[in-house]
Amino acid sequence: MNYLITNRTVKLFLFSAFITLSACTSQPTKQFSSRFDNQPPNTHSSLTTSDAKQAQLWPRLFSLYALPEINNARVQAEINWYVNHPDYLNRIQQNAAPYLYFIVNEIEKRGIPGEIALLPIVESAFRPFAYSHGRAAGLWQFIPSTGKYYGLKQTWWYDGRRDVYASTHAALSYLEKSAQRFDGDWLLALSAYNAGGGSVSSAIKRNLKLNKPTDFWSLNLRKETKHYAPKLLAIAHVLSHAEKYNIQLLNIPNTPYFQRVNIEKQIDLARAAQMADISIDELYQLNPCFNQWATDPQGPHYLLVPTNKAKSFTQQLASLPDDQRIQFTRHKIQSGETLSHITTKYHSSLALIKRANDIKGHLIRAGKYLLIPTPRYQPSRYSSSADERKKGIINTKRNGKKLVYVVKNGDSLWGIANKYHVSVRSLAKWNAMAPGDTLKAGQIINIWQTGQVVSQTSVVSQLARQHKEQTIRYTVRTGDSLYLISRKFNVSINDLKRWNTLNKKYLKPGQKLKIIVDITRS
Repeated sequence: MNYLITNRTVKLFLFSAFITLSACTSQPTKQFSSRFDNQPPNTHSSLTTSDAKQAQLWPRLFSLYALPEINNARVQAEINWYVNHPDYLNRIQQNAAPYLYFIVNEIEKRGIPGEIALLPIVESAFRPFAYSHGRAAGLWQFIPSTGKYYGLKQTWWYDGRRDVYASTHAALSYLEKSAQRFDGDWLLALSAYNAGGGSVSSAIKRNLKLNKPTDFWSLNLRKETKHYAPKLLAIAHVLSHAEKYNIQLLNIPNTPYFQRVNIEKQIDLARAAQMADISIDELYQLNPCFNQWATDPQGPHYLLVPTNKAKSFTQQLASLPDDQRIQFTRHKIQSGETLSHITTKYHSSLALIKRANDIKGHLIRAGKYLLIPTPRYQPSRYSSSADERKKGIINTKRNGKKLVYVVKNGDSLWGIANKYHVSVRSLAKWNAMAPGDTLKAGQIINIWQTGQVVSQTSVVSQLARQHKEQTIRYTVRTGDSLYLISRKFNVSINDLKRWNTLNKKYLKPGQKLKIIVDITRS
């Protein structure tokens, strides 16, 4: 392999000349345009390299690069893809604009290679609400378990995996820890971030037994992980050689876009947006961690607001009475009502209602009154809350004919997808779910079918020619047994035991089973 290592100082000097001429020409995202629209065109054309570094973020970021530039087929394939998709490059820059200064700042503080600041491009395309089929969320795409391990709280109100401030610190700590584990090898650290440290260590051990090299390029890793680090190296190369590839860079100022403000207590997000003089969409974009219409009553008690709005927001917040932070509605309990019914009706949380009314258990009496914390506006006003985002995905019109399916006991996404000849991933995406999610009886599932509906026999025959066997992950339900599962998927009990190294006769609800299905027989 040919390793081409460039002199970063020379690169920065050469690039600055280009940056000063072309960076101002790109257009920012609509929701964040105000910060960039005030930049007059070509204002930096006569600046020195030092001045340009102060005025724009890109030269500063490129000066922090520390990974070697690699010239091989795997990296070149990724470079080719980025160069052939200029619209995508423009879009990710727009997405990154509000967050990139903060990330670069944190990376510089820690002495981490500057290329890591671009990792959210690979992970989420800098989309704060990105959610993968593996239940990963946020700019840095933490899965629930890893997020909790790194202190990212996840509740009905708040998901720290989408907290721009908290998740960035968690991701950088994770990467630093991985780099230490692999003796400062950042390509192995990146692979561990994608596939887990155990997977990388196992691949290294295999190579050691075979007397093979143990560098990243020599390891036998899963396909996604093999492409992961090359994608980062490629996008870092393309952006720092923008002139060569005729790519225009968005003028992102080398100044903070947002400021973290201590709010001390829970507050309605619509009220906060009003006080910050920004739209609620922009508030959610900076604070995508909040799932509902208000901040979490248990914290964290801070909001990210645009820097140029922070002072006014802080002053208004200081004089805001507590009774104007959250709106309360007086509700008379009707016969037959439960706390669960009331919680759903008012889009509130059970814990919050119980705390507001000093309720210890779940018993309530008809005729009594409850104070219900409620959103100040209609739920649809909170356009980026979890419920509204889910509604938006589910109600999106797609190609083909829409079918509505009512879930029955024992149904799974895999079974429904197989029945209607669609992929599990597509079915999950249409319904704002992950492929491994369990279903509840009575749940509504949307199915979009395109083209002619063909018989199940012909579909199975076609699939069999492509892939005879398919591996699925099945979640054990109450009442399941090895016998019932073996009948359901037309496999043997012995195979189930072998695939899952089962030594016990009984299964536990929620347990995950690997099942290899022969689709020509199922």
